[in-house]
Amino acid sequence: MKALFIGGTGTISAAIVRRLVNELGWEVWLLNRGNRPEAVPEGAHSIVADINDEADVLAKLGDAYFDCVCEFIGFTVDQVQRDYRLFKGRTRQYIYTSSASAYHKPAASHVITEGTTLSNPYWQYSRNKIACEDFLMEKYRTEGFPVTIVRPSHTYDERSVPLGVHGRKGSYQVIKRMLEGKPVIIQGDGTSLWTMTFNTDFAVGYTGLMGNRHAIGEAFQITGDETLTWNQIYATIADALGVELKPYYVSSAFLAAVGDPMGYDYTGSLIGDKAVSVVFDNAKLKRAVPDMRTAVRFDQGVRIAIDYVLSHPECQVEDPEFDAWCDRVIAALERAKAEI
Repeated sequence: MKALFIGGTGTISAAIVRRLVNELGWEVWLLNRGNRPEAVPEGAHSIVADINDEADVLAKLGDAYFDCVCEFIGFTVDQVQRDYRLFKGRTRQYIYTSSASAYHKPAASHVITEGTTLSNPYWQYSRNKIACEDFLMEKYRTEGFPVTIVRPSHTYDERSVPLGVHGRKGSYQVIKRMLEGKPVIIQGDGTSLWTMTFNTDFAVGYTGLMGNRHAIGEAFQITGDETLTWNQIYATIADALGVELKPYYVSSAFLAAVGDPMGYDYTGSLIGDKAVSVVFDNAKLKRAVPDMRTAVRFDQGVRIAIDYVLSHPECQVEDPEFDAWCDRVIAALERAKAEI
């Protein structure tokens, strides 16, 4: 079996590529700009190109045909339209990576299935993903274009600790605050429900859909089955660090009001996603991929991530702007309490 990855070195896709090459014996090609050669496993092949340069991509692909084309960096309709032009008649299956943030916020039920309405008035990123899905499914319905839609939620790997509230430079500054004994901001009161999925677990679900005839023309959400509150998530991280958690609760609406002007986009990432309780029903995926299960619990995955981040200086990206912003938010709310 032969697969082409558009991207292939990111948090999600790298784990899938490793599983295909090392465990399942696929012939794997990665089409990207070649910026992360260290993430390409031995045995995978690289095509160094800008996917937006269609003429160059076509020349480098030649007459190649793929059992599966896997898109991980398609965020807007023009990008999937480009893929349609490039790969129509060149693949048996095109898998588009959408997002679980495309589901309606808040949905009528916190239990999310693939039938939950797609609508997100708070996040342009999610609306773009919905538009991409609409274009691809229309091509499937009218022309038989062999699309499969996958919707990840919060998927992480060893290089970053997953959190709800952080700055533009990632999660390390929050970890640093915990290590320094400083309070960390948690959206809401920390009781809303969320799901974290380690990338190796996600890879099992994704690879099970590749070459799977039951997946053509269908959408699948791919997440783990473990549901945690944000209080439990942050407490688990603190346990892995060996420190006391000092939570400071701030409403998502307030964070959006004071964070968006700083460029943190909490309207999208919180109100349009993480502030809402969700429990994913993965029954449809498990019917198609019986091997799918949660093999890496969050307490296990977060320890892997903590150990990696603290032993790799390149992952320790400090964010003094975000750190100072947290202190200002907490100080302002404490003053408000004192004045009332």
